[in-house]
Amino acid sequence: MSIENLQNLENAPVILQANHLVKTYTQSSGRFGFGSAQIKALDDVSLSLKAGSTLAVVGESGSGKSTLARCLLQLHPFDSGEVLFEGKDLAKLDANSLRSMRENLQMVFQDPFASLNPRMRVGEIVGEGLLIHGLGSASEKKNRAAEQKNKVQQMLERVGLSGSDALKYPHQFSGGQRQRIGIARALVLQPKVVVCDEPVSALDVSVQAQILLLLKELQHEMQLSYIFISHDLRVVRHIADEMVVMHKGKIVEQGKVVDIYNAPQQAYTQQLLSAIPGRKAA
Repeated sequence: MSIENLQNLENAPVILQANHLVKTYTQSSGRFGFGSAQIKALDDVSLSLKAGSTLAVVGESGSGKSTLARCLLQLHPFDSGEVLFEGKDLAKLDANSLRSMRENLQMVFQDPFASLNPRMRVGEIVGEGLLIHGLGSASEKKNRAAEQKNKVQQMLERVGLSGSDALKYPHQFSGGQRQRIGIARALVLQPKVVVCDEPVSALDVSVQAQILLLLKELQHEMQLSYIFISHDLRVVRHIADEMVVMHKGKIVEQGKVVDIYNAPQQAYTQQLLSAIPGRKAA
């Protein structure tokens, strides 16, 4: 990244911020499951995402990464804390206001097959958000439908598919192509923030590189801000500007990716980095 780009990120405003998030689950315990135990999936988690940047959230399975992603998007309620999008507390919005806000907050899921309805055509999947939010400049319903169809085809082509693929079903595509469909579905609404929950972990290494390159290109073109959830620090190194390291529901380290890679401060972060084959200092 150039010095100019780094300076731009330093001066960029915070678009999404989480303050002191706590999320607790109740789990059955005891020999016959009659007891219960409280599990803190998030324990006083705070982070901020700058406009136009990528913030990676890393950690092993069970560290709270996916729970954090869903709490940020208000898909899961949290016990305490706040999530601010452009200064607005999402937890305090009424249902209609939150629904309108979701145009700006989208998600790309881990499994590119399970996240797509197998009974819907690709065009219906990608265009569902446009239909729900009634997006389009045309005043008449018929004209708006044609406009939405055109937007779907354009987005499919932008992510490397064909406009004619809108008529196909998810099972007719490879894993990498299905993830491109998931990306198109998220971006057709022209959001400001996209949460990517392990978006390449289910893909082959060669396909991972293609999807990561596509995400970076789209970020530049559409001025997107990413929360990038991953357990693979090799992937994070190539896409993120800043990162937070989670362990047992807590953030144990955070900062610029290059700084953490060169000089990790916490033992847990050092263990994660040492697991990367042939890792070299940035």
